[in-house]
Amino acid sequence: MLEKLGQAIKKATDKISNALFLDKALVESIVKDLQRALIEADVNIQLVKEISDKLRKEAFDEKIQGIEKKEHIIKILYDELLGILGKKVQLEFTKKQSRIMLVGLYAAGKTTTIAKLANYYQKRGKKVAIVGLDVHRPAAKEQLIQLGEQNNLKVFTDLEETNAVKLWKKVEPKLDKFDLILIDTAGRHDLDKELVTELEKLNKEIKPTESILVIQADIGQAAKKQAQEFQKAVHISGVIITRMDSTAKAGGALTACAETKAGVYFIATGEKINDLEEFNPNSFLSRLLGMGDLESLIEKIRSVTDEGKQEKIQKRIEEGKLTLEDVIEQVKSMNQLGGFEKLKSMIPGMSSAKIPENMLGQQQEKISRWEHILKSMTPEEKENPELLKKQTSRMSRIAKGAGVNTSDIRSLIKQYDLLQDMVKDSSGMDMSQGMNQKQMQKLMKKFGKVKKMRI
Repeated sequence: MLEKLGQAIKKATDKISNALFLDKALVESIVKDLQRALIEADVNIQLVKEISDKLRKEAFDEKIQGIEKKEHIIKILYDELLGILGKKVQLEFTKKQSRIMLVGLYAAGKTTTIAKLANYYQKRGKKVAIVGLDVHRPAAKEQLIQLGEQNNLKVFTDLEETNAVKLWKKVEPKLDKFDLILIDTAGRHDLDKELVTELEKLNKEIKPTESILVIQADIGQAAKKQAQEFQKAVHISGVIITRMDSTAKAGGALTACAETKAGVYFIATGEKINDLEEFNPNSFLSRLLGMGDLESLIEKIRSVTDEGKQEKIQKRIEEGKLTLEDVIEQVKSMNQLGGFEKLKSMIPGMSSAKIPENMLGQQQEKISRWEHILKSMTPEEKENPELLKKQTSRMSRIAKGAGVNTSDIRSLIKQYDLLQDMVKDSSGMDMSQGMNQKQMQKLMKKFGKVKKMRI
């Protein structure tokens, strides 16, 4: 995602930081590198010109001298880039029942996005219902039902009804017990009169608290026109940008939305149900600069985590009483986060690390074997895996019952030992205050062990 732009920005800041003094040739070199990267990312040329002019002007401001001058220019660059990304906006739920209507053209990804959004808020304690009102696209309602079944989401629709307003009136009485209603609407190839009329009628009946435009990142600067047209037609309150992981033109979509004052609520970064994150310009720019984004990483972990299970595991961690079942639960959660390539940009200092892309991607088969192993264990063995190390006959019995090799059991025990070590080493860390350098080094040392393990 915008990898070239990130590299160019980092290169520019490094050039400024390492320079003995800033002469005209160096400044021009930095400006040209940035211009090239911003234009490749499909950022509006006028915006690129404005940033370039500002950097040139600040670089030769005689009032600022020495090291302060270099720091000042880096800050100007950061602030200018932040400015074109817009401000952070968040959905706020102030009413007893919030109704969010998703609108957009064909192929924007509304249906999959609505499932991701439902999953996101359901994991955060909301009682969520999805309503399928796309009566025009073949199999749209069936797709929504299927996504609901796959991800334990409540979906309300009617496969026979062909009028969107009548469909809404049919399902509305069933929605009283839900505090968040997400409504999927029809799209078109263009924002034509027929679509506008339907959306206006739905808007009048539903009275949504938010109307969110879903657009794909690969339309680049065309996002500006689309946002303006929908804003005029149905008064959108914000935007969700999809396909952020698959295009270099995402800079155009992001900056175009900022220009229209239609704030970006979320970005979709992949095809999986958990590949949705709140858009925070500060965090996004931090990630581009290779500085990590721990806030988004924590949110991503929360999005794949069952809070009830995690509370129990957390309690056992605090008591130092982890079980083998806890180990499998943690590995499952990690696997749902996606490949390590997606995660490493969020970890400070890890963005350029060369780590195999399939490090986590090939674990499903191993997790399945581990679950078979657990079924062949006694409760005592699950609670105290040390017994298996002391009595190899137990290991042989379990392997035979589970239909696996003893090496699979040793692999599970090794994973258990590693997690136990990390729990012991992290004890005493006040995570609310952050880790000091020594604690961070300790954790990174353990992380090195994780990389070496064939998990």
